[in-house]
Amino acid sequence: METFEVRPLMEPLGRPIRLGVLISGGGSNLRSLLKYRDAGQFAAEFPLVIASRPDCAGLKLAQEAGIRAEVVARKRFKTTEEFSELIFSLLREAEVDLVILAGFLCLIRVPPDFANRVMNIHPALIPPFCGKGLYGLKVHEAVLARGVKVSGCTVHFADNVYDHGPIIVQRAVPVLEGDTPQTLAARVFEAECQAYPEAIRLFAAARLVVTESRVRILD
Repeated sequence: METFEVRPLMEPLGRPIRLGVLISGGGSNLRSLLKYRDAGQFAAEFPLVIASRPDCAGLKLAQEAGIRAEVVARKRFKTTEEFSELIFSLLREAEVDLVILAGFLCLIRVPPDFANRVMNIHPALIPPFCGKGLYGLKVHEAVLARGVKVSGCTVHFADNVYDHGPIIVQRAVPVLEGDTPQTLAARVFEAECQAYPEAIRLFAAARLVVTESRVRILD
């Protein structure tokens, strides 16, 4: 049988990973990552936060944390390509190692030099309950309407399709009798706060290998 050398996406950094964070709302995932960083649970720097709207509450959080914050308003651009070009130009300038989509609701085109360097987190166990229009409480409403017994979150590498790309980490939570979209969202968010730092640590430690559409985690 023919064998292939398994190569991680990159060499171990040997320094704090530099994260560029994209937001469209309150920045709850950004707050969680900063909390984990400050608690010493992973080594990271945050050179840049980009918001898709000027009224994102997460901008204030970034500024209070001393992080450079830029607004790249989607409505200013005629095409996804133009919008994405400016975003990735700023990310290159900031010399980020990894891009974190943290409640970022706009579709972007990932250029070749950022392939497998953009992570997204979705508040459901992909592939169900994902795709265009399914975000925030809408995801949890759909989960409850279907009557599934388990939900959770998924961290994956982003490509050019909503909630698509190789899956890195998933965490499951129970769906309880009497759940509302709000109570389920709170339980899933607790799982997100564990899953995202885990995925970032794996990336920074060069333990991720992508083969076609699958992620392998090296020991």
